[in-house]
Amino acid sequence: MSQFPAPTPLEWRDAAIKALKDRPLESLVHLDADQLATRPLYGTANATGAVFAPRPSDSEGRSWDLRTIVEGVDAAELNRAILTDLENGAASVLISGPVVGDVAQLTKALEGVALELAPVALDGGFDGVKAGEALAAVAKDSPRAQLSFHLDPVSAYARAGGAPSDFAAILKDAATKAANWSSTYPQAKLFLASGQVAHEAGASVAQELAFALSSAVTYVKALVEAGVSTEKALSSVTLGVAVDQQYFDGLAKVRALRILWSNVSKAFGHEVQAQIEARSSRRMLSARDPWPNMLRLTAAGFAGSVGGADVVVLDAFTRAAGLPDDFARRQARNTQLILMEESNLGRVDDPASGSWYLDARTRELAEAAWKEFQAIEAEGGMIHGLEGHLIQPRITRAREFVEKAYQNGAAQIVGVTKFVDPDVRAVSVADEVSSTPSYGAFEALVPVRIAAAFEEAGQ
Repeated sequence: MSQFPAPTPLEWRDAAIKALKDRPLESLVHLDADQLATRPLYGTANATGAVFAPRPSDSEGRSWDLRTIVEGVDAAELNRAILTDLENGAASVLISGPVVGDVAQLTKALEGVALELAPVALDGGFDGVKAGEALAAVAKDSPRAQLSFHLDPVSAYARAGGAPSDFAAILKDAATKAANWSSTYPQAKLFLASGQVAHEAGASVAQELAFALSSAVTYVKALVEAGVSTEKALSSVTLGVAVDQQYFDGLAKVRALRILWSNVSKAFGHEVQAQIEARSSRRMLSARDPWPNMLRLTAAGFAGSVGGADVVVLDAFTRAAGLPDDFARRQARNTQLILMEESNLGRVDDPASGSWYLDARTRELAEAAWKEFQAIEAEGGMIHGLEGHLIQPRITRAREFVEKAYQNGAAQIVGVTKFVDPDVRAVSVADEVSSTPSYGAFEALVPVRIAAAFEEAGQ
């Protein structure tokens, strides 16, 4: 037994008041962009009602798909990068850029890749159908090919503020082609319903989740109209979210999305397990001094894996400055390998379960997102919400809330607003060749990078 008596409740209170330095107790409560409160202490009463269906763990620790991003215009160089990733720990790849829409170039980029073993996902934007046709041609009607067509015209529409032609026709064409592919490739994932475009534009967590849900509903309805069964349509949609350095919110976000999808799929008459792809946020990255991005990306990977994402995709730490070189790509790959094989994050079902704070946060985010989702659907759905300028003002308010926190010092960016390195080590990057088109039919969800304003002011 200790010779020192335990502090009394009054002594604890007096110590807490002294530590606050005359600030009120309410100063310990923080509000986020959704106006949800984070409190200093949580108990069993806070966590009541949290329900979560975890992603199954794996005794070998490989319970999530380690996916890498491969970008560029040279098919031979992409092929080298893809094979390097797959030979050194990656389980799948996400291909982005002009190559995806060219059968000959995509065939060259995927030379030596066994599509039955290594899933290939695409990021084709408005060229998603063209890219899908190229991937289907490369797969040569193999029924066991692991394809993720990742059709996501809603995100392309929101990012560009319009479309090159009638959007309803674009969506219908995508659903029709997807229905055909689903017959040939029964294991394929057809659509990606992602909230990433909203996140990168500054959306709150609830807004991002609602954007993903409403996009998913749009795609499921389109697939059903194209002749796909409701259950098949639900299981053919991958849900996408962004994860950043705020790892508690990131993992709670992934957990909340699984709960939300359970509710949505039940509403369609079939409870279908969510397939979630978590990609690292680009709005959190710094460009002037990219080295601290390694810390932020590690936190993002932690959030995705502990939160229970089925697929985790991390950018290279130099991505805000340009396309990465071999070293930066290796760092992105190895970050996940360390989390997976050294930190053993895949060996436990829902490791966050039982944390009063995280269970409460999961429930609160799910409830806030559901309310936002219902508002979008009541306004006529995602497409009408974008065209009618109903969604954009809400995201703008959330972005301004976050930006203000960094401007007044309530939040910090290591290497940008705090602990700034005056002598930054140079990194090697390549210039980007593609840009997002702008159609001007409505206000686009333009991506932001929080550090950019501070980096420009410091130049």
